Amino acid sequence: MRKDWHPGVAMVMSVRMAPLPLIFLLMIQGVCSADDWGVSYSSSNICALKGSSVIMSCTYKYPPGYKIKKVFWTKFIEKGVEFPDLFNDPEYSQRIQYLGDKRQICTIRLNDVTQKDSHEYYFRFITDKPDGRWIGKPGVTLDITNLHVESPESVTEGDTVSLTCKSTCNLTDRATFIWLKNTQSLTERNNKLLLQSVRREDAGRYSCAVHGHKLTSPHVYLNVTYSPKETFVVVSPSGEIVLGDSVTLTCSSDSNPPVLNYTWFKENESSAVGSGQSYSALQSGFFYCVAQNQHGSQRSAAVQVTVKGNALYIFLGAVTCGAAVVVIAMLIWWMKKRNDTPESQIDHPSPCHKTCDVELNDSVYENADPDEDIYQNI
Repeated sequence: MRKDWHPGVAMVMSVRMAPLPLIFLLMIQGVCSADDWGVSYSSSNICALKGSSVIMSCTYKYPPGYKIKKVFWTKFIEKGVEFPDLFNDPEYSQRIQYLGDKRQICTIRLNDVTQKDSHEYYFRFITDKPDGRWIGKPGVTLDITNLHVESPESVTEGDTVSLTCKSTCNLTDRATFIWLKNTQSLTERNNKLLLQSVRREDAGRYSCAVHGHKLTSPHVYLNVTYSPKETFVVVSPSGEIVLGDSVTLTCSSDSNPPVLNYTWFKENESSAVGSGQSYSALQSGFFYCVAQNQHGSQRSAAVQVTVKGNALYIFLGAVTCGAAVVVIAMLIWWMKKRNDTPESQIDHPSPCHKTCDVELNDSVYENADPDEDIYQNI
């Protein structure tokens, strides 16, 4: 073998020596290169909402001289096995629609997508020649997502709060977001809902959706805490009671969290007269309550309680009072009379002496009958 021989030289010599038909076949082989076969996808990754319709756009090409016999989409690739056609799959046959042709366009629409549709999909075409088969690999990766709302669990009245509508992947189509509070639409159209200087009225169930789609996120409850509001007293049975009875005062207040302490006061008195949500008033006056939780307190307006006399109580009281007056008057009269009586009129016991005997005997003699013998018993 010559040292200056090279395989490329031999090939050139062979071509020069070959007949014309063979040269034509070699030219055809050069034209039918891999660059003449292919599938192009407009997007290799698609993120779509559950329940929406997804369009997978693509184009394909093949060399001249070939005719398309079959086109379809598949999601399985297994070596040595023909790929299954999604149009024959019961899970897809009612939801898939071919929007292309048998020349260049291979776009499809997949309706009512679910989480199970998250796969990689490929376009496949088969020509009339044994070597004329092609599959567009890599294909289109489809991710199906739900919506959810991110929100703080609790905020305090006056705070600024931000709610965010999120998905597990970035939606491919430009989305216009819709916000709902207690199923009522709000005006915000971004994926963020900003509530400045939040109020207790802002508490409620919030959810989000995308305009043009049926899917709505699960709702989240925004809890707004605040100090007692609208504190007032309920009087039962009325503000007037009779002596010996009582009236029940009940304190009511709107607060979040609920009121921790209820305290009762009587106007013009500094110290509390009671505690608890209810208080029994036994005396006349103006009473009010103070409701308090972790965020503050509020005083109610004062209510009036009037005690009226009962006839029986008045009668018994008058009798008792009259009897006491009589007793006291009699005692004073007796003491006064005793002080006014002369000393001589007061009997004083004294010991009996002989003088007494003599006086007694004289008295006896003076009263004795002269005819009677006074010595008859001696």
